[in-house]
Amino acid sequence: MEQPARPLNAEQWLARVFADGRPRTFGTGWISGILGIVLGLLALFAVLCLHFPQYLTLPELRSRYPLELVRLAIDVGLLAAMALAGLSMLLRRRKALGVTGLVLAGAALALGAGGVEIPRGGASAVYLGLDWFVLGTLSTAAVFVPLERAFPLRAEQGAFRRGWLTDTQYFFASHALAQVMSVAVLAPAVALGSLLAVPSAQSAVQSLPVVVQFALAVLVADLAQYGVHRAFHAVPFLWRFHKVHHSLEAMDWIAGSRLHLVDVIVTRGLVLLALLVAGFADTAVYAYLALVSFHAVFIHANFAPRAAWLERWIAMPRFHHWHHGIEPEARDVNFAVHLPMIDRWFGTHHMPDDRWPSGYGIAGERAPEGWARQLVWPLGRT
Repeated sequence: MEQPARPLNAEQWLARVFADGRPRTFGTGWISGILGIVLGLLALFAVLCLHFPQYLTLPELRSRYPLELVRLAIDVGLLAAMALAGLSMLLRRRKALGVTGLVLAGAALALGAGGVEIPRGGASAVYLGLDWFVLGTLSTAAVFVPLERAFPLRAEQGAFRRGWLTDTQYFFASHALAQVMSVAVLAPAVALGSLLAVPSAQSAVQSLPVVVQFALAVLVADLAQYGVHRAFHAVPFLWRFHKVHHSLEAMDWIAGSRLHLVDVIVTRGLVLLALLVAGFADTAVYAYLALVSFHAVFIHANFAPRAAWLERWIAMPRFHHWHHGIEPEARDVNFAVHLPMIDRWFGTHHMPDDRWPSGYGIAGERAPEGWARQLVWPLGRT
């Protein structure tokens, strides 16, 4: 008896909608179509932020935006989205990419584009960081997508590898749920940090030059992160949550976003607690947060820089790719995020000469697709 066809997941459905059998190289309309969709979607989100700032933007950023530049950026983005979508329609036999980009841009235009009058009203107690997602996407993709295309580790992988939609959902959630992160991470760390702080020690730290404080902050944060990270591997209950991150079967700039909410809250909370107890100046802490937001993306990238001398001192992609490697030799190694010397201190450093892991993931286990399903995956039976 013929078996019924399995329903398509979201990635397969999108692939079927946009597939037309034509190449995806430069000049075929594929790249312009994808860029048109991305710019159209981001412009639509930005317009929604203008309509509902009290619900869709972060209070910390809301008053700092140069509105005229924001409005100009939205309008320029919309023009670019329409031009790219139109180009894709001209070059590509199947018009799905171009039509989708035009529909998204048209929706943003219908809602007022950059000319939306911002409503006056009180702040909302509950909000999303949709503006933070737009900024994060533009800044991160602008840096890492060209790097991955120019110097790829696995050139055949492509942007739309298996799991890309799940990781995009994680990227969206990590930015849009900024208020949740603030409540769950920042508030407890600040409260506990004030109880554990030693004022005399903090004064001594704060008397140091900011550059020295920043260097020490990187060391303190990475030591704390190393300990927490190793615990997530060693304690079976914690591994249930951390294995979500290790379920990655491909590495690229967006892959590092796949982190379970429990993993994020515990790790970020304890690392921030260490920084607060040490008493580093706000400038040094903010500089570290900027570094880790870039470096965490960098070490997951599908990017193969050759700098053996630098690999000894700074975590490069090859160092962290071995942490995710499928080989038995890659088990429980390279826990540090920034400083490989920490793994050398504790005997967990692994960097075979001129070799990268052959693959990634959890041997004998595969995670379900989708952010929501992976959120509850650790709670099931093992």
